[in-house]
Amino acid sequence: MTILMRATVVVTLLGPAAFGQDAPQPASGNMQGHVQLPGVRLWCVDTGGSGEAVIALHAATGSSQVWEHQIPALTRAGYRFIACDRRGYGRTVVEGGASAAPAAAADDVEQLAQALGLSKLHLIGTAAGGIVALDYALSFQSRLRTLVVANSIGGVQDPDYLEMGRRLRPSPQFEALPAEFRELGPSYRAENPDGVARWLALEHVSRVPGTAAPPQPMKNRITFAALESLAVPTLLITGDADLYTPPPVLRLFAARIKGSAMTLLPEAGHSAYWEQPERFNAAVLAFLRLH
Repeated sequence: MTILMRATVVVTLLGPAAFGQDAPQPASGNMQGHVQLPGVRLWCVDTGGSGEAVIALHAATGSSQVWEHQIPALTRAGYRFIACDRRGYGRTVVEGGASAAPAAAADDVEQLAQALGLSKLHLIGTAAGGIVALDYALSFQSRLRTLVVANSIGGVQDPDYLEMGRRLRPSPQFEALPAEFRELGPSYRAENPDGVARWLALEHVSRVPGTAAPPQPMKNRITFAALESLAVPTLLITGDADLYTPPPVLRLFAARIKGSAMTLLPEAGHSAYWEQPERFNAAVLAFLRLH
């Protein structure tokens, strides 16, 4: 057991034996366990080490487990990779009951960074995690070395952008589609049935029955005008088969975030980190090294 203390926040990272024999085994050298933050015990995987820290924020169809293709690549490159289950996902435990007012997810990220003693960090967010990443950047951009937002609609609230979203994803028909149809591109579904099955298995266990948490509020009202204030080196990624964030949507973000870079992954859908991990990892690592 390793216990790190900063102010009144206690971090407890436990080995897998503490969670029973059915606990997933971490990669060699990884620590996993709960980080005690205000109102929540956040389940995290932390590769440790002295390298620059990378915090990764999962999609609404995942948990910290979905980064299994990124952890080896980034740790081999010398980075400390940290992935947590956001509130309502995986093994994270929300305290105080359903009536407790939830903190913003961006505040959870900041509390986590403080608890782990991180003065600077790289932040990666995919899909819904990308919305949290942008919200964090708008409030705490001085803490960021870089920002990577992949396959995310970004949470922008401009009326014309919301209307475009309704055209792209008509409700309720779109949400009625199977998760793997919405989230994985057709090329991947056609060519990699085993990968689809693994993605579905991780999606299935990302939400534990009876542990639902109230939706977390945003710290900021995200608009394209607000995004113009960002000065953090930013990489924007999407796949050209992404039903949520096709290339024209990504270009809207690139036009507003100063100096941002764009990467389009051919034949990838909404889960580029999973569908094309080699290309995704190469793009992220090249960007991190550049900055």
